[in-house]
Amino acid sequence: MATENQQGASSVVARYYTRWYKTDLKSKPGEDHCVLQHSNRICVITLAESHPVLQKGRQIKSINYQISANCSRLQNKVSGKSKRGGQFLTEFAPLCRITCMDGEEYTVFSCIRGRLLEVNEDILMNPSLLQEKPSTEGYIAVVLPKFEESKSVTQGLLTQMEYEDILSKRRSTNPELCS
Repeated sequence: MATENQQGASSVVARYYTRWYKTDLKSKPGEDHCVLQHSNRICVITLAESHPVLQKGRQIKSINYQISANCSRLQNKVSGKSKRGGQFLTEFAPLCRITCMDGEEYTVFSCIRGRLLEVNEDILMNPSLLQEKPSTEGYIAVVLPKFEESKSVTQGLLTQMEYEDILSKRRSTNPELCS
């Protein structure tokens, strides 16, 4: 039964969202992010399939939305039809930090400019959601680009095909990154 639910959720993502990718964020090999862009311009930020956190055997110790002493993404409050009050993000604004059991730490970035609508508090209590269902229940955050930027928000991001080409090149030149 769970498989049917997962397939149903996956088909919703495939049907209504366009996948965009940002690879090697902040020049860190393999730290790839995925932006799921809905036709209504809302974007869901998550990890790309190739991100080290999603590799076999990795265990998440903690996820933290506290970005600095004065900034917690959990304090983001949005109200009204025009989503007033949401924190404004640049494409390199950190959303959260993920710490794995092996001590490795990864920062997840917005990848796009826009207003933070929500963060996924469910992954704080159940970090395995991020690994098991990164495109659905395990998402990181939801960001709304400015209306006038909604068409250009994906400039600098890769299409699914371009991303797959990069993964293919990685496998042939650096197989340990793709384990």
